[in-house]
Amino acid sequence: MRETDKLLYVDGISVSFDGFRALNSLSLMIDDGEMRAIIGPNGAGKTTMMDVITGKTRPDSGEVVFDGRHDLRALDETDIARLGIGRKFQRPTVFENHTVEDNLLLALKGKRRVFDTLFARRATSETTRLKDLLELIGLGTQRGILAGRLSHGQKQWLEIGMLLAQDPKLLLVDEPVAGMTDAETETTAKLLREINKTRSVIVVEHDMNFVRELGVTVTVLHEGSVLAEGSLDQVSANPRVVEVYLGR
Repeated sequence: MRETDKLLYVDGISVSFDGFRALNSLSLMIDDGEMRAIIGPNGAGKTTMMDVITGKTRPDSGEVVFDGRHDLRALDETDIARLGIGRKFQRPTVFENHTVEDNLLLALKGKRRVFDTLFARRATSETTRLKDLLELIGLGTQRGILAGRLSHGQKQWLEIGMLLAQDPKLLLVDEPVAGMTDAETETTAKLLREINKTRSVIVVEHDMNFVRELGVTVTVLHEGSVLAEGSLDQVSANPRVVEVYLGR
């Protein structure tokens, strides 16, 4: 395994399913404290890339190294999550019959048993952490309502808060603004920029206006490989990117 100073080092990863090559010698490097946007047409390999990083899919070849020393190919999903990689899927999955506050309590790092979490006396440090999370995701005034009553955008923010409760070093976020209003989209961009002050973030997204708001390096995937990389303006001016993705 290669030693690296990158937080995430992906080199030459290939994955095939029944003869279809979902990833084709994909290489990607993410620095500690970086936020990166990943774009590309459907079938470009974005989801498979996240599956490999989180241990859901084993690559056929290549290297995946996290935090300079952890070979992710040798670990399962639970071990990888414990190392500090959190993943948010496109569709929010919150406990709709529990309050916003209880959702966050259930997610706080180190909590395992639902009964103990909901009914045990809360430590001062836990109370402070809960307050900070509620403030960060903008749901302080909704802390006592059932999560099922939240808007779509608010559920997305709550799930992001639940992931942050586990204190990840790297957060993978899949199409966070799909189905959001313009105002919710703008708030989500601000939230991710704030999160990025203390941890690395990979955002997979189709909404180019949202990607522009993030103002980060963009990686374009196509047919399982990196097609282009740079600022949004740079990749948008690339004829091949226009041909296979932006021009559609």
